[in-house]
Amino acid sequence: MRQVYALVDCNNFYASCERVFDPRLENKPVVVLSNNDGCVIARSNEAKALGVPMGAPFHEFKRLADHDKIAVFSSNYALYGDMSARVMQVLTQFTPAIELYSIDEAFLDLSGFTGRDLTALARDLARAVRKQTGIPVSVGLGSTKVLAKVANRIAKRNPETGGVLDLDALGRHGDAHLAQIDVKDVWGIGRRWSERLHQFGIHTALDLRAADPHLIRRRFNVVVERIVHELRGTSCLPLEQAPPPKKQIMTTRSFGERVTEAEVMREAVSSFAARTAVKLRDQRLRTGALMVFIQTSPFNPTEPSYQNSAVRTLPHASRDTGEIIRAATSALQEIWRPGYRYMKAGVMLLDLSPEDIVQQELFSTPVVRDAAVSLGPNPGPGRQSLLDVLDRLNQRMGRGTLQYAAEGEGEGRAWRMRQEHKSPAYTTRWNDLPVARAGEA
Repeated sequence: MRQVYALVDCNNFYASCERVFDPRLENKPVVVLSNNDGCVIARSNEAKALGVPMGAPFHEFKRLADHDKIAVFSSNYALYGDMSARVMQVLTQFTPAIELYSIDEAFLDLSGFTGRDLTALARDLARAVRKQTGIPVSVGLGSTKVLAKVANRIAKRNPETGGVLDLDALGRHGDAHLAQIDVKDVWGIGRRWSERLHQFGIHTALDLRAADPHLIRRRFNVVVERIVHELRGTSCLPLEQAPPPKKQIMTTRSFGERVTEAEVMREAVSSFAARTAVKLRDQRLRTGALMVFIQTSPFNPTEPSYQNSAVRTLPHASRDTGEIIRAATSALQEIWRPGYRYMKAGVMLLDLSPEDIVQQELFSTPVVRDAAVSLGPNPGPGRQSLLDVLDRLNQRMGRGTLQYAAEGEGEGRAWRMRQEHKSPAYTTRWNDLPVARAGEA
């Protein structure tokens, strides 16, 4: 049976998400900005054709936006995350063997589709995603994950493929495509290793495929050797249907305005801690420790500079938002110094473990005033239900519908990110649902 992987990649994903709910953006240059509307992190093909580079500061092309030559959006991760989940749900209709590689990419194992025209199957898949979500995708097919990545890259850059390419089906004709791909663009290589490979006369994907695997292992490592084997059609990177457990979970933000007051910073850190606790529960984990950090801008030499962090160990592994906020604000109190203009802060959860594995206390039993709301290793049913209700309501009605008082109130909080061009949360907030009006007969 032929081993076949498919790499499905959403085209210009963030820009495509914005277009789904505003058809006027079709064929118009679209860019999406980073946190605080700083730099370009996504571009439509039309924006690329205008010469807008990735990472360009917004102020460099603001004139185009002011003259309506280009549509500009602040990052809307609630929308992008939900649209990603919808795309992945469509993919599971074709095969359960799927690896969610990133927010806009997934590997599929199509090896079981013997006797099928895989190119036709891939086109059916792309049409289904476009019809059910509005998101255009490209599909690359290959006998290994690296070859599927290469095929996807070729499909994106060659309109005659229609966005779908089976690299193995090209046979020797595929060598011409490999010869045109810089080795730094091979999945898993990157700039640093490519510079070393150039020293040995390896400049393209075809050169790397022809290299001696044993020599590559001696001069580099086993990872690069596996990439050589993958380019030769020998699968060394299996599908990871269950992602490896995370070692930490973080929420960090640059502020829309500089923070100078302790109470404002406490609100920000509390909000980050609460958001990180939700991520923790979503992944069915507990945390045994956390780190809080704050910092001023490293790019302004005219202002005093300061950065610091503090770690707090929890008395027991927890998934409770209240406990995590208390530990985070305690750590902040240790490192806070007045007289600085802070630009960024963050909360990182450490020492993660599965939520159903709890280390019990051997010699002591914590005093619990109300077992129904216990915050110990095994929270009472009342506390557990409270957390579940909190998560469900915020998921259904929109993030921030219910929150802890320590997070402050109001959308205009000074530490909030600058998002002057943010689109509505069309799919995750009731008040942002698009309104359809029937025309008069």
